[in-house]
Amino acid sequence: MSQKITPCLWIDDRIEEAANYYAALFKGKVLNLAHYPNGRTLTAHVDMLGTTFMLLNGGPQFKYTEAVSFSIDCKDQAEVDYYWNHFVGDGGEESMCGWCKDKFGLSWQVVPDAMGRTIGGPDKAGSARAMQAMMKMKKLVVADLEKAYAGK
Repeated sequence: MSQKITPCLWIDDRIEEAANYYAALFKGKVLNLAHYPNGRTLTAHVDMLGTTFMLLNGGPQFKYTEAVSFSIDCKDQAEVDYYWNHFVGDGGEESMCGWCKDKFGLSWQVVPDAMGRTIGGPDKAGSARAMQAMMKMKKLVVADLEKAYAGK
């Protein structure tokens, strides 16, 4: 394995459901499943966009918080919509500024490349306008960020 660090997602008793969900969403695959002696799934390894994640059935004692999230760099609005609509539309929840949770409670940042040229752009006044626009959004809207940056 060439990947030296593997994110481990602690999911209580829904390992196979989560593995299949993430594999389908990220057009990856479930790499393997391991089981407890009683037959319950212990772990699954899932390829998500070329990164292997381990899902662990560790019990209910630990829950996700927003202190850890995964950021998805999206090339355009269509890709933002794809991820956002899957996460939120399938039992997740919206938050602000491009953050949402999936149905397992894991936090995601769904971020368009436009952030680099608007909020990170060379025009300081335009960047400030784009930042103000973003602070009012849930799902990030590329056209609105670009309009704000341009002062329109």
